[in-house]
This record gives sequence, structure tokens and C-alpha cells, in this order.
Amino acid sequence: MSSPQGTSSTEHGTVEVDLGGRTVAVPKGGLYDRYRMNTDLGEIARDPRVSSVDFFRGMPKTAVDSPIGTTLTPNFYYRISTARLTMLARSRAIRARLPEELAPLEVVPGIGLISVMFFRYDVCDIDFYTEAAVGIAVRPARHGRLGTFDLVSSLSNDHLHSYVLSLPVSTDIAQVRGHDGYGFPKWVTDLDVDIDTRRTVARVANESGGTDLALSAATPAQTAHPSGERVSTLTAYTSIDGAWHSTLSQTNALASGSTRSPSGLDLQVGRGRMADDLRSLKPIRTIRFDVTTEGQLALHMPVPTSVPNRT
Repeated sequence: MSSPQGTSSTEHGTVEVDLGGRTVAVPKGGLYDRYRMNTDLGEIARDPRVSSVDFFRGMPKTAVDSPIGTTLTPNFYYRISTARLTMLARSRAIRARLPEELAPLEVVPGIGLISVMFFRYDVCDIDFYTEAAVGIAVRPARHGRLGTFDLVSSLSNDHLHSYVLSLPVSTDIAQVRGHDGYGFPKWVTDLDVDIDTRRTVARVANESGGTDLALSAATPAQTAHPSGERVSTLTAYTSIDGAWHSTLSQTNALASGSTRSPSGLDLQVGRGRMADDLRSLKPIRTIRFDVTTEGQLALHMPVPTSVPNRT
């Protein structure tokens, strides 16, 4: 049997696909191989790992041109789990890592917010992968209100804005789509994320196989939510070919919990790109630990945005 146009089979249970001139291997017979982002929701609804597909039914996909070729957006993630450490850091250290057009979101003058995150995507349009991030909370780019207003507005609406310093992933397709298509600082590495109701464990490997970042912690008590009740949004800013873009993601939390001023966390900051980025921000302390043991995500392709020069 011949392969679909634009793909070629390999001997290792994968097929090669072209993304804007880049060739990547994806699981043979996986969701991306079969559906090219236009996944059959009926099939997903029959997957025992997925509670519901209602969140996606009212969200039609659109074909768009992008640096990775014509693709459908949003990218749907039908079963995910995530962990986020929110930390305080001095604005001076944060500004040293931000482009001049962006400003930190401050909780009080001189103190901003940074985060370390870990993601596990069990059922996704581009198949299973894991991811980690070091990010900075920033003020919305297109208005100049006071930072305190930004903080209250962002938290009350559960809509945060961010700039990401590190975003390693575990698969080639996630790296190429994220780097070439979205402008994120992505690379491929060994990356393990295991999150359940008892324990949250993650490890990001560096180039030599040692530990870049690792986390081990008790999972906060989880609360179940009906689909659509807890939907948060995140806008991330990236530069693509010298032009600013914003990427919107929408998370539908189905089971989540948090701990303020958490104790008993074991965060290992080793040697590597993520560790260097985290150290450069000079974190003061962790103020919150959020874990979603079951959630869903819609990740939209980036769109051009105006980011005023603040200098």
C-alpha cells in the first residue's frame, strides 16, 4: 500500500511528513498520520482516556498559511495534565531577560512573577508528547494601564500574558511546529512528566543526559469541574521573522487543585538551558503550586500583534 502524498514510511513504526520544508517522523497510524489536524471527534469521544469532547465541538478549525505550510488551527489537546510553580522574582532580573517592548507584571513595585511548568499531552492532534517551560508573566502589550490594574484584571479574568524563555519538548513534530510555526524557543530532549492524584514528578534532561530541571512533589487535592466551567486563557508573545505575534491558548480544567506557599517541593535546578534561564531570573520563593490532573487545551496559531516600543 502506498503512503499518503507528502509522507514516506520508515521501518520503525513512524512515517515522515513535511512541515514547511522540514522532515519529521510521527507515529504511523497515530492521530497526525491519519487526520493531519482534522481529527475525528467521534473517535476521540470513544477513547477511554478522554472524558468529553464538548469543549471542542463549538470551536471550528480554520486552514491558515504558516511557516510550516498550510495547517489547521486550533491544535486540540484532548487529555492533558500540567503542573506550575509560580515564583516571585525581582523586576530588575526579569527586565534583563525581557525584550525592551515587554514589561513584567508586578505584584508590588519591584517584584514580578515567573513560572516553571511541566506538561503531559496524552491525547493530542500531533500525538503524545511532554513539555516544560520557564516563563515570565508580562503586562498586556497593547495598553498602558498601571501594573496593579493589570494584575487584578488578569487574575480575576484568569487571562495571563507571558514571555517564554525555555520550552523543551520530547518529539520532533512538537519542536518544528513550536519553533518554526509559533516562534517559541523549543528544542528536543528526554523529558519525563508523570502526574496523578498522589504525586507529580518531572525531569528534563540536558545535552549530556544529566538533570536540567526536575520536580517531585505531592499533588494538591483535586476538585472536579464540569467541562467549560473552568476555562483559562494565556497569551504568549513571540517574534517571528522580526515581527511580534501573539499566541492564544485556552485550557479547560476538568480536575485541578492548588497550594499556596507550598512546602515539601523538591525542585532540582541542575545544569542546562532551563536551569540557566531560571537562575538568571533570581527567584526569591515559590508562592503557589498548581496541578491539573485532567484538562483539555486549544492552542491557536499565532497572529500578528502591535507591541509598542517602551523605551
